Order: sequence, then C-alpha cells, then structure tokens
Amino acid sequence: MKKLSRRDFFKHASLSALGGYMALKSTEPAAGMMGGGGGGMGGGGTIDSPPGTAFRDPVPMQSVRNGNLVDVTLEPMISQVNVNGTMADLMTYNGYYPGPTISVKKGDVLRINFTNSLPFTTETNLLGYQKNMTNLHTHGWHVSPKEPADAAHLDIMPDETYNYEYDLSMLDSGALNFYHPHRHGLVAEQSWAGLAGAMIVEDEIPVLGGYETHIMVLKDISLNGSAPAPHSVMGDFMNGKEGNIIMVNGQVNPVLPARPGQVQRWRIVNASNARFYKLSLSNHTMYLIGTDGGLLDKAYPRTQILLSPGERVDILVKASATKGNYKFLSLSYSRMGMMMKSPQITLMTLSVQGSKASDGIPSSINPGAVRIDPNSVMIAAERALTLSMGQGRGYINGQDFDVDPYTVMSDLGTYEIWTVVNRSGMDHPFHQHVNAAQVLSISGIDSSYPQYSSIPAWKDTVLVPKWGSVKMLVPVTDVFLSGILDYPKR
Repeated sequence: MKKLSRRDFFKHASLSALGGYMALKSTEPAAGMMGGGGGGMGGGGTIDSPPGTAFRDPVPMQSVRNGNLVDVTLEPMISQVNVNGTMADLMTYNGYYPGPTISVKKGDVLRINFTNSLPFTTETNLLGYQKNMTNLHTHGWHVSPKEPADAAHLDIMPDETYNYEYDLSMLDSGALNFYHPHRHGLVAEQSWAGLAGAMIVEDEIPVLGGYETHIMVLKDISLNGSAPAPHSVMGDFMNGKEGNIIMVNGQVNPVLPARPGQVQRWRIVNASNARFYKLSLSNHTMYLIGTDGGLLDKAYPRTQILLSPGERVDILVKASATKGNYKFLSLSYSRMGMMMKSPQITLMTLSVQGSKASDGIPSSINPGAVRIDPNSVMIAAERALTLSMGQGRGYINGQDFDVDPYTVMSDLGTYEIWTVVNRSGMDHPFHQHVNAAQVLSISGIDSSYPQYSSIPAWKDTVLVPKWGSVKMLVPVTDVFLSGILDYPKR
C-alpha cells in the first residue's frame, strides 16, 4: 500500500475555531437593531431584537463557464460595510460580506483567480504574524491539498496573484461548503474580520428542485469604533472570540416571508469564530436532509439542531398553517461550563402570510446515501487522538502543534477508526481535510446535536464535547492530509 503523510497539514494548518462574516455589498446599508450583550461568555439571558428588513441571500459569484471549466475572480480587500448602523472597515471578498456564493457542479474544474488586495502593512499581530498575508482554503471539499489546489502553506502577499485550480470530480452533489483564509497565525483575525463565503455543489436530486431555497450564513462580530474588535489577548485565541452583534447574512433579525404550508429549504453555515448555535424554530419542526458532506437518505425531524463553528446543515421547513410571525432562535447553550451560558438569540423571523400552499416533505431524499458498516471494510488502523490545552497552547497526543506536529502514516485504499478524546472543559469542533468521515459514536454530547452516529451522514467537521469523545470511520481513499480546526484559533 502507498503510505501517505498527514504531517504537512499539522505543520501548516491551525488549531482554531471558524471564522466570521456576513452578507452585504460594501455600499449597501445593514438593517435591524443591535443584538445587545456580549453573548456566550456570560450567564445566559435573551437577545430579542425587533424584526428587521427583508431577508437577503448572499450574492451569487459571477463566473465564466467553458464546458466543465468554471472561472471566478476572488479578491480579499478592505471595504466599508454598514454593520448595524455603523460604517465599519472590514475584510471582504470582492466587496461583499460574506463573500459571494460559489456554485459548481460535480465534475467541474474550478479556477479561482485570486489577488490579495489587502493594504500594505508591516504590522504584526499578537502572535507575531504580518497581518496582510493571506491564502485560501475550501472547507469541506474533496480536493488535493497540494498546489495549485488547496495549498494551506502559501503566503500570498498584497498585490500578488495566485490561480487556484480544483478538480471537483470527487465531490458529492448537494454538498454545502465554504471558503476562508488558512494562513497559520492569521486565520482567527481574518475570518473574524470577514473573509469567508459559501460554496454550493449543485443537486442532482429532482425531488428538491421545486422548493424555495435560501443560504444562511450565521455570524457574530464586535466593533471597536469602525474596525472589528481586535484579538488583543491570548484568551481571544485560546477561548475563541464571540461578538455582541449576531446576524444572518449580515442582518440582525431579518424577516423571511413564507406562505402557510409552504416548504422551504434552508442551507445553514456556522461561520462564527467560536459561537455555537442551538437552532430552533418556534412552533415548527425542522427536517434535516443534509450535512457537511452532502444529502441524506431521507428527512430526519428535529426540534433543535446544535451547530458548532464550521459545521453546516441542510434543512426543510414546512411553514405553519396558522399565519403569524415565528422566531428562528439560537437557544441558550454552554460550550465552556454552566457558568458560561450563551444567551437565547432571535436570529430571524419567519413571517407566514398569504395564500395557503400544499407542499409536503418528501419521503426519500438521496437513496444513494448509506452508512458503512465498519465490519464490512478493511480497517488498517485504530488511532486515539487526545486533544488538550495548557500554557496557552493546544496539543494532540501531548505534542505541541507549533513545535512538533503530531504525525501518522496511512495506507491508501483502506479505512481507519479514529477516537478523538477531548481532555478539556470546552467543546471543540474537529475538522479533517480532504476526506469526510462517518460518526460511529459520541460520548457526552448534548441532546440537541443530531444523531450522526445513526444516519448516513458524511462529516468533515464534528463536535467533540468537553470531557467527551467521538469515534469515527475515516476513509483513506485519496491523498489524505488531516487535521484539527479547533481552539485556539491561530
């Protein structure tokens, strides 16, 4: 068997949470009222902003298609964005916050013509990294981690251009992913300041074609004057930074209309640096139909869905037959102990009005989605990865990422079983690059977290609960670099 090293990823990727963004063109006004308190690092409470303006999806990326070759232009820059009534200087892609949504088809070749237009500076951050270096990572895509694709080691300086190219033949249709910078030492601040956008692999499932569909990028941010609040202490990296303005696509409590009985499809990305969202729609059931890696076999009813940073869900919502306004909530949740509960937040308002619809929830979504029985495949290795924190650093099996990255070798064409153990009092999202995994079991998880261990879900980001563990089946089906996207965000 061919041996494949994962050392390069641990050398260049980061121990981090995920990044932050929202959805406005830099010249457009934001609507709604400021959400209130600091969120997440206190004792709960409620943030219940009044309904804002009409819901807006992130803008679609302009592209040029020639056969199966798709060309797009992506340009990180500083733009003025109206954030809840304050004109703020934020990092954006192409002037949008969050960046434009890139849509592709399975089998396409995507070429991203990437130019770093961040301003020149020699200023360094608290960790000692020059602030205007950047690069690009396609979170969740099954693509090569080497140039000219997802090369996390690249340092693209201001005014430099790089042409990323991705072979998308191994992606699954219906997958929901997103892009963000991946420069070690800078990921936290650049994501917090705005650099991210959604990526959609178009469906090949006719049953979903008739539903009104929306993309929802969940994001929080705090401002210091006209700039994103800085990462000024090590705790901002170690604990993850949460904001006091909580938004959907850059709007505070936007209003989404629906007809009574109408079914809508909502594709949701947790794009926050550290905030967990415990999703609930008042007086409604949510139907989970897809996760990080693609669509499920059928719709799974849920009253609550816990979403950690970097995770994505695809859901169907059937509007109530009773007209009125219904709150899309993030319920109170503790990611760091019961004294550190987040507030309950009204994220969005579903306004049910107009003539009745007779939509239904389909009985079958993706018949090709199946769980793999670990007893039916070759298990080449079983590994334990223990996550711990101490002295301002993160460790895997006791090895410091910055000093001696934890490294293993794998056999191509086999499966492995990984048990990821969290030896800290803080929840950690764990993210592996290139190949998604299936969850076999989770210990210590909140009941609002979907039961991924019993459904045919492919996950590239999975929540490892505080003092808990996750066991997952990991395929080694391609050049395979893997790692952790977790706190502290670097």
